[in-house]
Amino acid sequence: MENTASHCLNCGNLVAEKYCGNCGQVSSTHRYSLKHVVTHDFVHGVWHVDKGVLYTLKELFTNPGHSVRAYILGKRANYFNFITLLLLILAMSSLVSHYSHIKLTDLVPESGRNAVSALEEFSMKYPKLVLLITIPITSVFSLLWFKKGKFNYAEHLVLNSYKASAELTVALLFTIITIFYTNISGLIFIYYIAVGGFTFVYSIWFYYQFFSKSDYTKKSLLFRAVMAAASPSLLSLVIGLIVGIATHAGH
Repeated sequence: MENTASHCLNCGNLVAEKYCGNCGQVSSTHRYSLKHVVTHDFVHGVWHVDKGVLYTLKELFTNPGHSVRAYILGKRANYFNFITLLLLILAMSSLVSHYSHIKLTDLVPESGRNAVSALEEFSMKYPKLVLLITIPITSVFSLLWFKKGKFNYAEHLVLNSYKASAELTVALLFTIITIFYTNISGLIFIYYIAVGGFTFVYSIWFYYQFFSKSDYTKKSLLFRAVMAAASPSLLSLVIGLIVGIATHAGH
């Protein structure tokens, strides 16, 4: 009789069945592909709730890059599905925002309030669509900056979805603060320095950890992590300048 046993990618236990008897991990894990993300993880993320949300959040804030890399490489039993996690945080953010007395437009200069107001309204109305746009764009940049990492585009979508989950969690905490604390000057500091600064530094940390096993020197890895973190913002800045110039020229 042919021996089809293999070692569990999550705990290393010898497995001969569909599931590991030690940790419950599925024995037949595989690389991510666009087809798998759409037909399996998106559907699974919408209709099922896996275990491990608190553990996943803990890992995202203490060991982000290493834990997500391990997840993509097959150690998935203890982690919350990335689609489900995003949807859960979005749902909580939508619920909490109704109790906040502060809008994003209150935290920006008056000259930019019209544009921000339109953006805020669109984001509140279509949060899932905003994520569907921003995560693929962010994934293009991380793929371009980390070609030696040898992760495909679908895997970059997964890693950036987890990164976005952590960033959205911080934004959710900020929204909760605005329910109890309404001092605009204080909130401006928290929003731009704490939330904005955290998002940028976290992105660098995340990418640096995730690709630390790839064939990069430490200097090259840090540079690429900074550029991957900054590129989406630079793109937004360029688009904003173009739109501003076009709008000004039209008057």
